[in-house]
Amino acid sequence: MSSDRSHLLTEKINPRTADIDTLDVAAILELIHAEDHRALEAVGEVLGPVGRAVDLVVSAFRRGGRLIYIGAGTSGRLGTLDAAECPPTFGSDPERVQAIMAGGEAALVRSVEGAEDSESDGADAIATRAVGADDAVVGIAAGSTTPFVIGGLQESIDRGAKTIFLTSIPLDEIPIADRVDVVIAPLTGAEVIAGSTRMKAGTATKLVLNMITTAAMVQLGKTYGNLMVDLRVTSAKLEDRGRRILRELLGVSYKEAGELLASADGRVKTALVMHRKEVDRSTAERMLEDADGLLRRVWG
Repeated sequence: MSSDRSHLLTEKINPRTADIDTLDVAAILELIHAEDHRALEAVGEVLGPVGRAVDLVVSAFRRGGRLIYIGAGTSGRLGTLDAAECPPTFGSDPERVQAIMAGGEAALVRSVEGAEDSESDGADAIATRAVGADDAVVGIAAGSTTPFVIGGLQESIDRGAKTIFLTSIPLDEIPIADRVDVVIAPLTGAEVIAGSTRMKAGTATKLVLNMITTAAMVQLGKTYGNLMVDLRVTSAKLEDRGRRILRELLGVSYKEAGELLASADGRVKTALVMHRKEVDRSTAERMLEDADGLLRRVWG
């Protein structure tokens, strides 16, 4: 049964864009651009909660747990995108960051109407992943009321997981705020097109998800400075990047970097330790394991 959602901040009519259909293209773009700035500012107001979420995610990873996103529509697609981008960027296990999308994989490319309307479906999706106390679950729902997400979060709470809710609704209006561990609520305001949360709310969501996984992976030693040292060569583009990282940090030639990468089975971090410490691959891998993967601990 439908309910009146007009009170939600993300559903309100934006007075600044009320005449958008009377404007020329240049004016429409300027208007959208000005509104997008509000999304950036809104994220800047919630860095404290984002930091607490990062701490929960890092703790989950260090326990061997997972980060699991659950969402529907744009929110679910953004969670899926962030999860998919972690392995090539940070060399992480694809199981480490996962995403649950209402309606399944088909809903990634085409709307599956009604998929988000069942709390039990969200709970079942969490149960199917065998979520437990070692995991961290991020529910993403711009308007805060998506039943699929609420059900998934409640099931995660019942299973002892750490829970984070990412939304664009004020704290006192969020139905599950008092049950989750952290609420991240960038208040992006009424959308350019009323209710189209793929716009400002979606932009803020993407920014926050970038922050959570990037900061967590940095904490886990997946970078050295701002370089992707945990990268593993799986494509020509990544091989080029790996060679350039080795050239930057070791001072070797591009050709030498390629040879070193090959001897390290395409693992940049392993190659770095092999060269710097003058050890074979198995020794380099053991040294990294003993240092919890932190290159600075190995290099001193």
